[in-house]
Amino acid sequence: MYIQNGELVTILGGKLKLRHHPFKSLRFLIFLLILFMGMVPCLILRFVVLRSNESHSVSIRMAEIQNQCTILCNQLSVLDTLSGDIPETIDAEITQFSNIYNGRVMIIDQSYRIIEDSYDLDAGKTIISGDVIKCFEGETVSNYDDRNSYIEVTSPIQGTASKEIVGVMLASVSTDNIVDIQENLRQTLDIIIITVFVVLIAVGVLISFYITRPLNRITKAVENMTESYEEDDLHENAFLETIRFSEAFNKMIGRFKVLDESRQEFVSNVSHELKTPLTSMKVLADSLLSQEEVPAELYREFMGDMSEEIERENKIINDLLSLVKMDKTSNDMNIEMLDINLIVERILKRLKPIAQKQNIELVFETFRTVEAEVDETKLSLAVSNLVENAIKYNHENGWVHVSLNADHKFFYLKVADSGMGIPKEAQEHIFERFYRVDKSHSREIGGTGLGLAIARSAVIMHRGAIKVYSEEGEGTTFTVRIPLKYVANAK
Repeated sequence: MYIQNGELVTILGGKLKLRHHPFKSLRFLIFLLILFMGMVPCLILRFVVLRSNESHSVSIRMAEIQNQCTILCNQLSVLDTLSGDIPETIDAEITQFSNIYNGRVMIIDQSYRIIEDSYDLDAGKTIISGDVIKCFEGETVSNYDDRNSYIEVTSPIQGTASKEIVGVMLASVSTDNIVDIQENLRQTLDIIIITVFVVLIAVGVLISFYITRPLNRITKAVENMTESYEEDDLHENAFLETIRFSEAFNKMIGRFKVLDESRQEFVSNVSHELKTPLTSMKVLADSLLSQEEVPAELYREFMGDMSEEIERENKIINDLLSLVKMDKTSNDMNIEMLDINLIVERILKRLKPIAQKQNIELVFETFRTVEAEVDETKLSLAVSNLVENAIKYNHENGWVHVSLNADHKFFYLKVADSGMGIPKEAQEHIFERFYRVDKSHSREIGGTGLGLAIARSAVIMHRGAIKVYSEEGEGTTFTVRIPLKYVANAK
């Protein structure tokens, strides 16, 4: 057990397992999301219900008080003046109103003097407030003080004869009962929210486990497949996403199997190709050693054969190194703006002696000056292999035509020959490593089976394409298309 990059690492059964932070777990995030999406609406609803209920209750209570104040003001308006004593009947109604609504009622005359106080505390005193002043101007004013829990209503008392406002009724009513109702409602809602919270925890746990269970099965299947490719294909059909993942994973595994088979075949071919010249040299050496007196002519013949085998071995190794180097430096391109005509001319000049040796006509046809962004080394390797193959696998007194053309986006290189051609069934395999159409003939002329694979790799590294057109017994044409502007891979 040790610490690596801030995470605890435990060694179990030879395997390293990281104990990741639980907050990075998809299951935990799904659980939190469900909890959040469930609780937020509940809390909002709780707030809305409490405020709505409070507003509704206050509105009803305020309307009741206003109605009662209006009734009492209408009874007082028949007096036309509030200079005398208030009748006992009205006084009794005021006292009853005060008792019913647990409030205080005051009658104020035109000089802002309190002539009646249901609490008998401020009778005879003067009161001046904004609401009272507004009321003398004919406006009924209602206020709710939620901090102190009371409703205050001011109503004008209008004289019957003069239609003049002769006084104001000021009623202050407690809202403690509304507060009590609100508190009971709040407790009920809190119980409901706690219940919902518990239910959401249970639902969140179940749903998170249900959603992540296919992913866990996928993870387990992937872990099992890391040991070998012999396991069954992955089939997880719980969700559309897992179906798509399974299909993509199976395709990837299929590709890995192909690559693994290709690797094994490549290793086998390399072993075979390297072993064949060594075996030949050993046979020749053993033949020389088994004879006591070897004639000089036979010795020279055997040494010549051994030299050829060494040369073939050397060529195989060089081609392998070229191919491996391309694979390792696929993203390491030395791109320059170069004259493609000049590159092709140099290659043909170098290969012309080989063509002349077989009496093969080597022709270069160009339609315009072509400049492009290329890696000279890799492009030269591709062109050299194509032209050299066209020469080697040709008939005596045959021809090889190389043409170069371009448009506004690509340049096109064509290598055509009058050679033996390639069978239809073999054309799709000719770019494979160590593949030979005619193995015996290839060995006679020193072919390694890597030239076309090297050419194809070089073309692809330039974001280009290579195609083959061939008729058996009539010849072969290779066409190469490469962009004038090199486009690097996006990272």
